[in-house]
Amino acid sequence: MEPTPEWAEKEDAEDPLAMFREEFLLPDGVIQLNGNSLGPLPRSVPDAVERVVRREWGEHLIGGWWDDGWWEAPVRVGDRIGRLIGAGPGQTVVGESTSVQLFNAVTAAARLCPGRGVLVSDAANFPTDRYLAASVARLLGLELVETPVDGLGRVLARHRGEVGPVLLGAVDFRTGALTDIARTTAQVRGAGGVTVWDLSHAAGAVPVEADAAGVDLAVGCGYKYLCGGPGAPAFLYAAARHHAALDLPVTGWHGHAQPFDMADEFVPAAGIDRARTGTPHVLSLLALEAALEPLEAAGVEAVRRKSLRLGEYLIQLVASVLSASGLRVVTPSDPDRRGGHVALRCPGAPEVSAALKVRGVLTDARPPDLLRLCLNGLYVSYTDVFRAVTALRDVLADGEVTR
Repeated sequence: MEPTPEWAEKEDAEDPLAMFREEFLLPDGVIQLNGNSLGPLPRSVPDAVERVVRREWGEHLIGGWWDDGWWEAPVRVGDRIGRLIGAGPGQTVVGESTSVQLFNAVTAAARLCPGRGVLVSDAANFPTDRYLAASVARLLGLELVETPVDGLGRVLARHRGEVGPVLLGAVDFRTGALTDIARTTAQVRGAGGVTVWDLSHAAGAVPVEADAAGVDLAVGCGYKYLCGGPGAPAFLYAAARHHAALDLPVTGWHGHAQPFDMADEFVPAAGIDRARTGTPHVLSLLALEAALEPLEAAGVEAVRRKSLRLGEYLIQLVASVLSASGLRVVTPSDPDRRGGHVALRCPGAPEVSAALKVRGVLTDARPPDLLRLCLNGLYVSYTDVFRAVTALRDVLADGEVTR
């Protein structure tokens, strides 16, 4: 692997995933490295949404629920996402925001282990996760213990016999560090806890193998690597072994055993259907379903292999092209510890990201000084990575940013 444009061009010419770039409506002249905040628009989505709006809604009206499969969509789309995260059928459902799904999952996890008074939360997790963990702790009278993932073992040992729900991020949203889900889940189970994994930065980017890893519950958004669009609905995974005891706090008539009886008392449906709530956002849900097609066709394993090579190339370029800049890669160099994006320690990162945007390179920044570059193997090329790094070099060299 050589940090040269010629090497990048050769890799692009031989890339088995190169064809999938055409499956996304990327603006001309733009290098999209911001996909872990919002993935680009898949080519299949506009036609799918137009069909839903004009034919299914416009012509079929209420019949769309039956004639066009709207009613089954939350579990149908859930099963498709389930296959992407290593989950067997009937364990994943789609339909609410990430916040609602997280609240439901963490509260349900606490109810799966009554009498255990400690809720453990990943101290480096995305703010929403931490806010909701604190909210659930207040609501249920639990003690909230926050810890970095590398300190989890000490917390579990200190609170052995007391640990209930444990909310963790599969990939650190700042640094891109990937946690070993199977090993950590076994560690939590050994302490008597119940895991809730946030897969928002993992689903579609890394192989998860939820069933094989013994995951209890998991949540993930639909708008990052799944490319479902802004505000796309989130998914909730619940292992089948927990379904009979799954007591979710947010309940709605779509999750009722007999929804059209309009009964006075809530009786949960069997299986993952009990995790459905009220009427889903059908347009967003079906846009997400259409968006899954390129990822399903390529396969998560293949996307992961390419993303790792893109990451290795980026890290080499930083070491060679940006050696005098003082920038430092904070994402683990070990491929088994790296998620779908690479983060650079970059003073003035927000200003640097803004300057790169002017040059057609879309990145993002996270406080206080991290510049994130998403390396989605479906549409990012090796040449994109080379051009992005040289643009970054020019931004820093031209004094466009006061650091």
